[in-house]
Amino acid sequence: MADSVIRAQSTDVSGTNGSVSHPSNYVGFDTITTQIENRLVKRGFTFNVMLVGYSGMGKSTLVNTLFSSHLVDSNGRDTINEPIDRTTEIKITNHTLLENNVRLNLNVIDTPGFGDQLNNDKSWEPILKYIKDQQNQYLRRELNASREKFIKDTRVHCVLYFIQPNGYGLKALDIQVLKRLTEVANVVPIIAKADTLTLDERSKLKAILQEQFTHYNLKMYPYETSFDDELSEEEIQFNRDIRSLLPFAVIGSESIITTPNGESIRGRRTKWGIINVEDVTQCEFIYLRDFLTRTHLFDLIETTNLMHYESFRTRELTFLRENVSARNSRMPQVQS
Repeated sequence: MADSVIRAQSTDVSGTNGSVSHPSNYVGFDTITTQIENRLVKRGFTFNVMLVGYSGMGKSTLVNTLFSSHLVDSNGRDTINEPIDRTTEIKITNHTLLENNVRLNLNVIDTPGFGDQLNNDKSWEPILKYIKDQQNQYLRRELNASREKFIKDTRVHCVLYFIQPNGYGLKALDIQVLKRLTEVANVVPIIAKADTLTLDERSKLKAILQEQFTHYNLKMYPYETSFDDELSEEEIQFNRDIRSLLPFAVIGSESIITTPNGESIRGRRTKWGIINVEDVTQCEFIYLRDFLTRTHLFDLIETTNLMHYESFRTRELTFLRENVSARNSRMPQVQS
């Protein structure tokens, strides 16, 4: 009798052709999602964002606005008389943010000096070297015989690339850098200081940039094809909508100002009026913030791991295996 019960259970569990069985009474394994959530919340999350763009694009101000905290100070020049950095630097600022019991370890990687030289040839090399170095460090820790229980993740999860608000789109340097960056990281393009453009100018610039992205085959995040084949139709459509908005035209401000009707807003006061950075009729900051933090934060981390890092890992291990095979083939064969 017991043997027949086991056979019946086995057939039911395997579920011919993937059929699903429902327990007749409540078992409780549906709480696993809560268990996972509690474990992850205790551990916290790490998000590494890199800021790339010319000086004066408001990179520091924007990231401070995104996370409603003063996280980084400007690394650019305060006056035109200050000397220009000779090479692109890498400056990292670490912060831990707590929101509703969720801890986010945020690492902001700034790149002062990028694009500031008369000759900017290879000014992107320190940026690419940093991204690849972090992937290499993670791989070494992963392959270590006595590896850490939780490997510290310093891989770049998102690159915010700041584009100048001009009328003609990408410069030659932008194209060269984006070709390389999009191969190794999730790149989200941004039109900086969008308040310097009229709405008509902004629309025309967006159209030019989107055409250039296609022409130069620059694969911006979120991608048309995902490593996750189980995306719902709603998620696929949402990603299409996001891609149609790229690049985000944004304005940043850390100041809270009061409007004539007594409303407190985040924005700037100018001679011709008030700029509200959270007003979607004035800029697309809200879309960018919600995209980065409320809908795609975890996906940015996952895509870095399962797509960019996995490609790097495959190349490195294949290269290592081929080197070992070549070295072994050159060794003299021992006669038995």
